[in-house]
Amino acid sequence: MGESGCCGSPNSAPVTDHDPGAGLVPLRRDHPMPLWAQLSEELQRRIASGELQGAFPTELELSTAYRVSRHTVREALRSLRAKGLVDSRRGLGSRVTTPEFHQPLGALYSLFRFVEAQGARQHSEVLRLEPTSDPKVASRLGLPASSRLVYLERLRLADSAPLALDRAWVPAALGWPLLEADFTHSALYDQMAELCGVRPDSGTEEIRAVVPANEERARLRLRVGTPAFRIERLGRSGLEPVEWRSTLIRADRYSFRVDWVGPREVSVDALGRPSPQEEPTGSG
Repeated sequence: MGESGCCGSPNSAPVTDHDPGAGLVPLRRDHPMPLWAQLSEELQRRIASGELQGAFPTELELSTAYRVSRHTVREALRSLRAKGLVDSRRGLGSRVTTPEFHQPLGALYSLFRFVEAQGARQHSEVLRLEPTSDPKVASRLGLPASSRLVYLERLRLADSAPLALDRAWVPAALGWPLLEADFTHSALYDQMAELCGVRPDSGTEEIRAVVPANEERARLRLRVGTPAFRIERLGRSGLEPVEWRSTLIRADRYSFRVDWVGPREVSVDALGRPSPQEEPTGSG
């Protein structure tokens, strides 16, 4: 019998030995589901767990691991591509397709709420949460160089795949209660509002395209040469600076969008900032 049919005797052995260390689930020749379909389901399970986000196995590796033909592997990969779960390119192999997020500009936003509003589950790995001092950050917050700060560093994940490496500093006089907060599945602004009685309501943000350092690239599971956005934000509550943030976000998963309604003449000041008095002059 061919591999793609329901074949083998009722006592057939599984195609692979169960190897918990490798995370493999055995395929069975005595199962009514074709082998390629079993393999497709198994790979979907591994994708959902985040296991294959970094490096996706080659056809040969899958064929060897599951003891099936290359034809069976190709049929399984074809079904994953049809579902939008995998992207395959000649000479580059296959990779897990990750959802992209589109952020409108011009509004103060929470990455946590933004990601979940687009149907993905946001989760964070807290890398550091501690009191610290940083003269450069203190200066940006309008504080003396020796001022104590609360520092939070998180790896932000969307549906188990890394999306951003987020670093935030809050004045310790305001943010000391944050040291007891759980940031694995919560927004910094929500915790600031609940524990500190303050929520940023305005801010300034700069976005630059950068090449991540090796350690940053490893944390974000980026391929060599893949760019990222560096977003630096000063958050204010009223006129008071309450947060300095530096976020490195994957450019292959995140984009920015600007909505506009018509042409207008805009003057700028010496720093290139648009004049707030300008109004649209017409449409076309």
